[in-house]
Amino acid sequence: MARPLGSSTEQAPRAPPGARATQPAPLWNDGGARLACDAVNATDQALLERLSQFGYDATLQAAWQRQVADGTFSAANNVVDAALAPPPASDLAGMPASGTTEHAELHQLGMEAIARGELGVCVLNGGMATRFGGVVKGVVQVREGRSFLGLAVDNARRLAEASGARVPVMLMNSFATDASTRAHFTEHAHFGADEADIEHFTQFVQLRMTEAGELFHRDDGALSPYGPGHGDFAAALRASGSLQRFLGAGGKYIFVRNVDNLGALADAAVLGHHIHSGRDTTCELAPKRDGDVGGAPYLYKDRVQLVEQLRYPEGFDASVVDVFNCNTMTFTAAALERPVELGRYFVKKQVDGRAAVQIEHLIGELTAHLSTNWLKIPREGADSRFLPIKKPDELQTLRSAIDALYGA
Repeated sequence: MARPLGSSTEQAPRAPPGARATQPAPLWNDGGARLACDAVNATDQALLERLSQFGYDATLQAAWQRQVADGTFSAANNVVDAALAPPPASDLAGMPASGTTEHAELHQLGMEAIARGELGVCVLNGGMATRFGGVVKGVVQVREGRSFLGLAVDNARRLAEASGARVPVMLMNSFATDASTRAHFTEHAHFGADEADIEHFTQFVQLRMTEAGELFHRDDGALSPYGPGHGDFAAALRASGSLQRFLGAGGKYIFVRNVDNLGALADAAVLGHHIHSGRDTTCELAPKRDGDVGGAPYLYKDRVQLVEQLRYPEGFDASVVDVFNCNTMTFTAAALERPVELGRYFVKKQVDGRAAVQIEHLIGELTAHLSTNWLKIPREGADSRFLPIKKPDELQTLRSAIDALYGA
């Protein structure tokens, strides 16, 4: 199937994410038609005015509703329209083990860049705060006095102390996580970091739909907003001004990680590997195990790129590739200045026991546009870089692995 016609050049928000809009986003599309003929009551109006602070785009919403209604967006149209083949083995590099000469050389290269103030860290802290017991996952305590976010800041702060330079931390929050995250940082005095080295920005926000393309209303009658995926990263970073400020301060490289991957630590050797590769981005890949969920690199249309599971054709044997995407990436920041076209994909969720449609895009699809260094990383032992915590009870069941990474 062809890529959805709804693919666009990332997203053009009506207001910079995280900044207050001077005017609420309009409730009509350019043709003057109300969104899918849905009535927008006073409560809806108030919500949309609030969402306009986070880049809600009514024109985009109206277009998506039409495309869901006419079938342009559908699960069938998520599927790739050419063959997927394993990438050449020579395209995937292995991370040298610590203690080796190769690792030491990469570490030195990375530390030199950090000492020049060239590294920043971005934590993907968005979403809807619904998957971890109904709280914002990033603020949950992992170890005594330290949350997921606190540990990420500690990692950046220690690199800064070791190098004698700044390592700023950027947090891509969502409309659902932003207030709690900011309050958490204030409560914990920014975990010992300089407040000037912590920057919050937000991903965009849109409204869920029914399978008929109408606005989805929850059981209490309210509209149902959502974050349209971590594919917002580059566009939101630009729209917020964070990218320009980072570059203006001499920054060159941005390490990007999920908030819940405790193994994804900013690391001088990984940065050195990225710099040595000369590529726009480095994408970390973990060995695949039974039950692992996530896309992987495939040779698709003459280019090795990440392809997520929702794009696999029916019956596709994903075992042909033995690694998968960790959603941990290092970017040469200047490569993010140019907007690129990311696909938009149809995703169905259960909300209040009913089917709701979201249109999403994915950060990994940047590999279809940027030159990519594919880096295989270990997921066990002292060098492990992959320890995702998806459920609250894993904080206990995986305690020994957490302590192995962060100390008992």
